[in-house]
Amino acid sequence: MTGDPTIPPISGTAPRCLWEGDTLVVKAGGAIRQRWVLEQTDGEPVLVFMHDGGGAGSRTVAALTALDGALTRAGDPAALRLSLPADLQAVLEAEGVLVTAPGGVVRVLAAALYQKPDLWLRGPGGSRHPQIHTLSHGRYHPRRPAKAPGVLYERRIPWLDRVLSFRLADMDRDLTRFHTWMNDPRVAAFWQEAGDIVQHRAYLENQLEDPHTLPLIASLDGAAFGYFEVYWAKENHIGAFYDAHDYDRGWHVLIGDENIRGKAYVSAWLPSLVHFMFLDDVRTQRIVGEPRADHHQQIRNLDRSGFAKVKEFNFPHKRALLVMLLRERFFGDRLWLPRADPAPKAGA
Repeated sequence: MTGDPTIPPISGTAPRCLWEGDTLVVKAGGAIRQRWVLEQTDGEPVLVFMHDGGGAGSRTVAALTALDGALTRAGDPAALRLSLPADLQAVLEAEGVLVTAPGGVVRVLAAALYQKPDLWLRGPGGSRHPQIHTLSHGRYHPRRPAKAPGVLYERRIPWLDRVLSFRLADMDRDLTRFHTWMNDPRVAAFWQEAGDIVQHRAYLENQLEDPHTLPLIASLDGAAFGYFEVYWAKENHIGAFYDAHDYDRGWHVLIGDENIRGKAYVSAWLPSLVHFMFLDDVRTQRIVGEPRADHHQQIRNLDRSGFAKVKEFNFPHKRALLVMLLRERFFGDRLWLPRADPAPKAGA
C-alpha cells in the first residue's frame, strides 16, 4: 500500500473488517489489530473503540479501515458519531477525517474518509507529480507521470463479498485475453477493434507507451473480467469538444467476461473506477465520458452513478453523449455505493 508515506501498510497486507454481531474486528496478516462496537445512543449509531493490538502506524490504518466498515454497516450516513481515545482522535483529526461539534461530539465524515488513498490506492498515484506543462500534438497540458506496474487499486465490494482490483495491463500476461475479448461480437460492435493478434499487440503497445492513457485489467478475486482504458481528457480527442481542464480524466470500458454483467457488478466496477481516478491525482476534479448516444443501457448506468448529461456531439465514428461527474458530487453524495434508479417522471 502506498498513499500518505506517513501511514505504512499493516504487515504488508491490507486490513479487513469482520463483524461478530455488533462488534467490528479489524484483522491484518492473520492478527487482530482493533476491536470496535457499533452501539445505539439516543437513537443514533455510535462507533465505540474497544481494543488496540497494533503499533502506531498500523493503528492509524486499522482505524481508517474500521471507519469504512462501520459507515457501510450503519447504512451509509454522511457522518457517524465516534467514541475513541484522545490520542487516536488527534491522529484521525490530523488525517482530516473527523469533525468535532459543540459539546465535544466527534464524528467521521464519509466524504473526507473516502478521499484518503491509504485504504484503496496501491500504486504511487500522481498527486505528488510536479506540474510542468508541455506541448504535444498542438495541445498544451501537464506532463503525465510514468505508469506504475502491478496492482494500482483494490476495494472489497460488500454486496459481492469479493475484492475488485485494477492493475496495469501486461503484454505477456494479457495479450491473449485482450485479443479474445476484442473479437467477441458483442464487444466489437462498440469498440470496432476486431482483428488478428498482431493488430491487438500493436494496439496494446500503443496504449502502454502513450503517456495520456492508462490501460488497466479489472479483476474480481484475482480473476480478470475486463479491460479499462483511463485517459487524460486534455490530450484525448474528447478535449476538442469541450473546455477540458488540465486534470480531467475519462475512460473506456470492455467487459470481457459474460458472467460479470448486470447491476450488481456495474455498481461495483463503475464507482470504483471513478474512485480510483479521483484518488490517483487529487487535482482531478472532473471525470468525463463519451458513450454512444444510442447506448441506452450504458447511459442508464451513468445516470445511476451520478454523471450529468452535458451535450451530444459527433465523433468521426459515432454520435456521442458527453457526460461529466464532479469530485464534489461523487464524494458529497457518497456515490461509491449503489443508488436506486431515478424515479420515473410523472406521466412517463
